[in-house]
Amino acid sequence: MRILPSRTLWRAFADAADGLKRTFVEQPNFRIQVGVGMLAVAAAAGLHFDVLRWALLGLIVGGVLAAELFNTCLEHAIDLVEPRAHPLARAAKHAGAAGVLAVSLAAAAAGVLLYGQAILHAIRAPG
Repeated sequence: MRILPSRTLWRAFADAADGLKRTFVEQPNFRIQVGVGMLAVAAAAGLHFDVLRWALLGLIVGGVLAAELFNTCLEHAIDLVEPRAHPLARAAKHAGAAGVLAVSLAAAAAGVLLYGQAILHAIRAPG
């Protein structure tokens, strides 16, 4: 077993930033999710979210992006181990994609609650 040398905290952050950059460049779905997250933040600012809503929004957007990053990691690992088409590789990739879908659907449901209540409050607020 090969033991990897320890990394500095700075190196760990640099590696993570590289992973974000590569995923953003290589994965169209990640770019879409980042864009949707940015729209969600802009809408939240326009609706003057309170601190609790901001915290929930951060967790929701972060959760969706993290799910896509994990799915990308899974796909790369599978391609490395089994570059040829294989039923189990296909099933694993589909399961990873289903995980992203599940998190995205939960985020959409949470968004309806967060934004719906804020929109109703904004409509009912005087002048």
